Amino acid sequence: MVTEAMTSGTATMPRPEYPRPDWQRSEWLNLNGVWSFRFDPNNEGIGHCWQTIDETAYDQAITVPFSWTSPLSGIGKDVKGIGWYRRTLNWKPSEAGSRIFLRFGAVDYSCDVWVNGAHAGFHKGGYGTFEFDITDTWKPDGDNTIVVRAEDHDNDYQTRGKQGYGEIRGIWQPVWLEARPQAYVRDAKFVTSLDGRVDLTVAVQAHKAGPAELTLRFAEGAVTHTQQLTVSAGENKITASFTVNDPQLWSPETPYLYEGEIRLSGDFGLDTVSTYFGIREIGTSRFGGRGYRWITLNGKPVYLNGTLDQSFHPTGYFTYPSDDEMRDEIFLMKRLGLNFVRIHIKPEEPRKLYWADKLGILVMEDMPCFWGRPDEIARAAYEHEAREVIDRDYNHPSIFSWVMFNETWGLMSGDMTPGLASDITKRDGFLPETQQWVRDMYRWAKRIDPSRIVEDNSPCNGDHVETDINTWHFYINGYDQVRAHVSEVVEKTFPGSDFNYIGGNVQTDAPLMNSECGNVWGIDHGAGDSDLAWHYRYMMNEFRRHDKMCGFVFTEFRDVTNEFNGYYRLDGSDKHFGYEAFVPGMTLADLHSPDFLVIDAPPSQTVEAGENVTVPLLRSSFSDRYHGHTLKVSWELHYDNLGTRTVADRGIADAAWDGYGVAAIAPLTVGMPKQDAVAVLAIRLLNEAGETVTRNFITFDVRGGEESGVYDAEGAFVGIPVGSFAGNSFSHQWEAIQGAKVNGAGHGKFVYDVKLPDQSVQEFIGDIEILFEASAKRVLTRNVEGVKEQAMGVHYMHGAAANVEHNPNTYYMTDDELHESKVNVLIDGERIASVSLPDDPADSRGVLSWHYQPVANKLDEAGSYGYLCKITVPGRVAAVLDRSRNFRLELEADEGGLALYGRNAGRYPIDLLIRYR
Repeated sequence: MVTEAMTSGTATMPRPEYPRPDWQRSEWLNLNGVWSFRFDPNNEGIGHCWQTIDETAYDQAITVPFSWTSPLSGIGKDVKGIGWYRRTLNWKPSEAGSRIFLRFGAVDYSCDVWVNGAHAGFHKGGYGTFEFDITDTWKPDGDNTIVVRAEDHDNDYQTRGKQGYGEIRGIWQPVWLEARPQAYVRDAKFVTSLDGRVDLTVAVQAHKAGPAELTLRFAEGAVTHTQQLTVSAGENKITASFTVNDPQLWSPETPYLYEGEIRLSGDFGLDTVSTYFGIREIGTSRFGGRGYRWITLNGKPVYLNGTLDQSFHPTGYFTYPSDDEMRDEIFLMKRLGLNFVRIHIKPEEPRKLYWADKLGILVMEDMPCFWGRPDEIARAAYEHEAREVIDRDYNHPSIFSWVMFNETWGLMSGDMTPGLASDITKRDGFLPETQQWVRDMYRWAKRIDPSRIVEDNSPCNGDHVETDINTWHFYINGYDQVRAHVSEVVEKTFPGSDFNYIGGNVQTDAPLMNSECGNVWGIDHGAGDSDLAWHYRYMMNEFRRHDKMCGFVFTEFRDVTNEFNGYYRLDGSDKHFGYEAFVPGMTLADLHSPDFLVIDAPPSQTVEAGENVTVPLLRSSFSDRYHGHTLKVSWELHYDNLGTRTVADRGIADAAWDGYGVAAIAPLTVGMPKQDAVAVLAIRLLNEAGETVTRNFITFDVRGGEESGVYDAEGAFVGIPVGSFAGNSFSHQWEAIQGAKVNGAGHGKFVYDVKLPDQSVQEFIGDIEILFEASAKRVLTRNVEGVKEQAMGVHYMHGAAANVEHNPNTYYMTDDELHESKVNVLIDGERIASVSLPDDPADSRGVLSWHYQPVANKLDEAGSYGYLCKITVPGRVAAVLDRSRNFRLELEADEGGLALYGRNAGRYPIDLLIRYR
């Protein structure tokens, strides 16, 4: 039995809020919470009348609305097949004569429902919302029993989408009861125009004919419309139009919603639905005489900075535990400066779409795919699901695009395995008749929703048929490789080109954008878990230097079970990109600015000390905010001089900011330091008030020309390569980055024999300082057990989990989890100092660890770096060393281990240095 606490919206009920804030009634009862449950492995439930048997026959309890596979369900078993749900409750609507509906957010995959033993209805499809009118079987003054039989076998024809991380099985979105009068508004669809005109199509369901009045009231009464109707028994289609004066447009920057209600009144009573609409127009258009289009929002070009969202949660799987977590998802995206998200191969939960509407982020929503072959059964199932998705989500202003298919999944009839293809021309199995079906689906979606952009197939195999946007996927690592690939795609994109198309179809002037990118699959065996900050920054520069490109989708928003390329960890915790160390105040949002400064140069390059280097710059503008203005480019070349931040060069220059798109501005010529350094060219774009619009940077590996390095500091130096240790006592020890980095696991030490110059070179040695770059050493499984390769077939596309630490490319990116170590520094057996190493980090600050990677798609502790340690040798010890000129240096780590970085690894361009004077 349902208790009062379970229906009162307290913390004991999961997801207590109304499931559809875009279409909400006040008379309702939330049925989330504990239901009785039973698996039916032998499909005997119907034959044994489980729909009518006593609750004691159900042997488990399940928490709705969570998939029975998920931890939050209380079951937590990935069992295919049949599950039965049962719940008894009493509820009476406040208005006598109300009709009662039992509503389901989604059930995967098919379900039958009984109320008080009477069959209420059947539904098939894992993502669509549905309802049953149960008025005739509901007992307003007594107990009522609801029984649901859900069946999920992962059939090839099922629209499964990107399940596999955690399966959706059974009820996985909220369930609720709802009361309505005898005539009610079943649906309404809004189409808005920038001049304020709103056209509305309203579906009214009536149980008898009669007069009625339709009233629209929004924006606290500022927008109203009333019209008289005569409704017929059954379904009625009614059109209405009104104009909003001084319309406030919806956009990610100003997500204005006209909130209000639709009322239908008559002698049957009053039906009131709370809803909202946003005034915005999505389109594509040419600008400035170009032969290609850009995507537009409200008539203006918009650069789409987007991410791929798998919408997966570790405890609820594809069902969010709370409304707050759905809201926070949108907040975390906007915090990065993103303005759009691609929901990957599934429709999003309505409440998360509400937060996208409310907080302001554009949504590209995919249709869920099937994974079998495109036979008649699969096509029919898909078409039914697509209709439900578009019908449910039509009014969300945040949704700007429907994606009908992804990477030809479910479209192959031959032997080709769906998924990633390294050869864009590999198209076997995508038959002409299937291509025609894809075209039909594209045109069908355009017919029923001409207000949005529709994409036929988001391709990795170069197989568009007909589409509003020309997108492509790539997963390539390495600056030169990414630059060449993006340039090739841009050059081959023009009206009439057959590049990225199939079956004799050719490109139109449709906008070009990327719809999946990242380095997670561009690495041999997959990237595992690795720093993405370095790759991400140069990829953004490559995208923004091309005038044709108008957006991207980065894979992905959060890590998932087999992909660790997220901006955030799976639990939502931060990764640390480290950009602020190069340009104060810089974050990821700077790389997503609509007004952007492109540094048209590699992320790092080797130069000679004192050299003058010319750096090309481009402006990329997809906002008219500063058009016609003269902005300032403020730049500074700085470097770390053995712990002291030093500015080598700086300046400020004017930049005319006129018009949309990409154009060259004056290059910078900068003078390099006259010593070994990692030099940073940090630039800021300033508006006329001196406020920062965006930030960017590149780095230089400055070589002084001497083997031991050249440093502008008082005293002289002895340089000792970190790999030249005389011995070590670690249980496990290895080298990385071509020997420029040495690692020791757990407790142990590295021992170095140090020889200072004799008296003929340096008569007196007064002060001695020891400098080295070091970090803790997080030991991975592969460091001990060796590398284990994982096959990347269809099961991997389904989200098969892997032990990431077996991956040869894994090195955890810096995040909130710290791995500390402590190092004692000993001279001739005497401890002279101790150093705390806070972490074993890897991110964009590991410039040299990235710069000296020998192979772009095989990572060797890429991005790893340490902390600059400076140890002053006590005077009494220095006096002894002045006499002996030789000593034994020991760097002894506790259980946190030790990594030492040489001249060509880490963050600082030094070997182990002994400074004396």
